[in-house]
Amino acid sequence: MAFQRRRLQYQYKNRGRLLIPAISVISAALLVLFVLISLLAPSPTDGNGPLRLPRHHSSTETRNKDRTKDEGKGVPKFRVPPGRGAYHRDLWTSTNAKFYHGCSDASSKFPKAEAEAITRPNRYLLVATSGGLNQQRTGITDAVVAARILNATLVVPKLDKKSFWKDSSNFSEIFNVDWFISYLAKDVRIIKELPLRRGHQWIPHSMRVPRKCNERCYITRVLPVLSKKQAIQLNKFDYRLSNRLETDFQKLRCRVNYHALRFTNPIITMGEKLVQRMRMRSKHFIALHLRFEPDMLAFSGCYYGGGEKERTELGKIRKRWKTLHTSNPDKVRRQGRCPLTPEEVGLMLKALGYGSDVHIYVASGEVYGGEETLAPLKALFPNFHSKDSLASKEELESFSAFSSRMAALDFIVCDESDVFVTNNNGNMAKILAGRRRYFGHKPTIRPNAKKLYRLFLDRDNMTWEEFESKVRKFQRGFIGEPKEVRPGRGEFHENPASCICEDSDAKAKVDSLSRKFGKENGVRKEDVDSAADDENMDDEPEVSDGDGDEDPDDLPTNILLNGTASDYEASLLDNPELDELLSD
Repeated sequence: MAFQRRRLQYQYKNRGRLLIPAISVISAALLVLFVLISLLAPSPTDGNGPLRLPRHHSSTETRNKDRTKDEGKGVPKFRVPPGRGAYHRDLWTSTNAKFYHGCSDASSKFPKAEAEAITRPNRYLLVATSGGLNQQRTGITDAVVAARILNATLVVPKLDKKSFWKDSSNFSEIFNVDWFISYLAKDVRIIKELPLRRGHQWIPHSMRVPRKCNERCYITRVLPVLSKKQAIQLNKFDYRLSNRLETDFQKLRCRVNYHALRFTNPIITMGEKLVQRMRMRSKHFIALHLRFEPDMLAFSGCYYGGGEKERTELGKIRKRWKTLHTSNPDKVRRQGRCPLTPEEVGLMLKALGYGSDVHIYVASGEVYGGEETLAPLKALFPNFHSKDSLASKEELESFSAFSSRMAALDFIVCDESDVFVTNNNGNMAKILAGRRRYFGHKPTIRPNAKKLYRLFLDRDNMTWEEFESKVRKFQRGFIGEPKEVRPGRGEFHENPASCICEDSDAKAKVDSLSRKFGKENGVRKEDVDSAADDENMDDEPEVSDGDGDEDPDDLPTNILLNGTASDYEASLLDNPELDELLSD
């Protein structure tokens, strides 16, 4: 028996010795295979992959699944509730809107005679606008005021055909030119073309004016050249007129922007069809200017977790703006200058009380990251529409090759929406915000990105109820109520305070009744103060066609943003660079 035991032990030992080399060979082969797979497999941020948002941008659906795993572990459960949230205010109207209305009639001090009587002979002003549709709209509006300051005849402005948007449309293909001329006949003489000079084509003298040039600047710097040359063309005419002008000039701006500038009949007809089709689907709807296109993200200098692919792609686009410096994405986001992701916009709207049954019209170009980026927003709001989903290719055929005409369709739907949500502080957002204030203070929601930034980062550590409460607190002063923005703050096109009149007597009666019953009525002073602290209004950069002239650094920033009108005038007169700016 002992002999057999020893024999068996010897056999097992020999087998073990044979197995050890075999196991070593197999292990080595597996290790080599693993290394090869690691080398050949694409990285998570490889250039061929879609946009990947970082952890704090992961989808709400994924988060809700993760929350289920954490139940019972004492972790706050951030779970977006289905359906509609409760809110103390009417989601579709602005408090006290009925006590405010647009008023842009000229005062008794502003001559009301026909423009022919105040226009000097042989003074012709031409302007070449710059940028996309809405940036050009500001240039057209300011060109009329500049012509009035100079007592000059205005030639119908030229639209930008060479910039990033590359739209070949003329003024008359976007706007109703005859209505434009006739409506302003008592303010400025406007003609369609510069007349011949001695039987030959008249080539106007080209020059530029500095950004935000006021009345005195035009009189001292432009008028002498105009008097000598008789016809001048102001190039790159965007934001070339001061934000602060006399009240009558501001009201003239409003008459141009809100009354004289009408789209052509084909654009209006198609735009109204889109609005009708939204109304057929729902009594109320939200229009969202998502502005999550590559050019906007590149300009902002923000980072959304797409790795080297995102940095390379957006970096190439960013080079179009020669004056932009290397950005610090974290700093830019902390300052509230980054557009929210589509998911973050959806979460904000849910927290403000809008349910998943709400219909949303999205005005947007190509969204960076495509459908994957949009998926979380669509999950929150399935009733998701755009001009492409509401109209056939045949209906859009005459518009689709022209970026400005397509932008005009979005403009009409956003203007007619019950609630307009803007995701940045660009030209379209500013003009629509001002227009909606002028025509009845329809709700316009602007994300308080400076405050919401940290809230979105930290939302894993709170319940939905806590998140909802904080969003509503941070958005006070950012939902389009009357007097949310102090007069003089921001661009005039966004906050046309000189053109908003108040029915003081009627409002005083309502305020008295509200106080009697202990109710709050209207915007609180602390909300306005908070909004003023959180906004980046005056120094917001614009997305334009990208040569160095589009940057606010054209003139001293401290004077542009903080100085008085007299300070600004002094800077103009003492600036030796202006002679070069005003030359050919």
